[in-house]
Amino acid sequence: MTWSDLTEWWLDEIATDPAYDEVVTPMLLDVISPKAGMTFLDLGCGEGRVMRTLAAAGARPIGVEMNLDLARRAATSGPIAAGSLPDLGFIRADSFDGAVCVLVIEHVEDHGRLFAEVARVVRPGGVFGLVMNHPYWTAPGSSPISFPDDELLWRPGSYFERGTLLEPAGDQEIQFHHRTTGDIVESASSAGWSLERLIEAPHHELVDQAGILRLLACRWRLLP
Repeated sequence: MTWSDLTEWWLDEIATDPAYDEVVTPMLLDVISPKAGMTFLDLGCGEGRVMRTLAAAGARPIGVEMNLDLARRAATSGPIAAGSLPDLGFIRADSFDGAVCVLVIEHVEDHGRLFAEVARVVRPGGVFGLVMNHPYWTAPGSSPISFPDDELLWRPGSYFERGTLLEPAGDQEIQFHHRTTGDIVESASSAGWSLERLIEAPHHELVDQAGILRLLACRWRLLP
């Protein structure tokens, strides 16, 4: 499976799941607060959904996407560069006021290099808005546990170990790279990012999982 094989699955996913508009996008806007005229790099921009959100706020987005079918669709929302994360070597240093990465970093094997590359292309004092599936959810072996009285808890599995998790994506599977929240914070800090805001959210639709962590959003500031 390659990302190019997932075009139709992704288009159906964003068209049918209200969580993207009702939870994911508000979390992103909450952590980055885009201003008119700011330039943002949208990492793994897909078909351009986040780019359109940034443009609506008056910002100027440029997308990076490895799936050429999705990149062509995103090109109607702004300039696009074809590239595979974490490599951003085709972008000049200090080129952007900020960057965003929405539900993408958990699919990037070398997340430390991604933090470093984004720190290179964002100007000192710039922001990095990150929204991801919560590490509590992506741990290999994690799963819900049901009790006879209808109580539902979450088994964290191998939370403290790095690993991978395969989840269904239509008739295929998509790979998540798991690392702890602490690992994410330390990797960002090592690349020069200072954490300013962190938001956690539960599952959007499943009422019985309302107390289970599902999404994590952060605002990082690049130290001068």
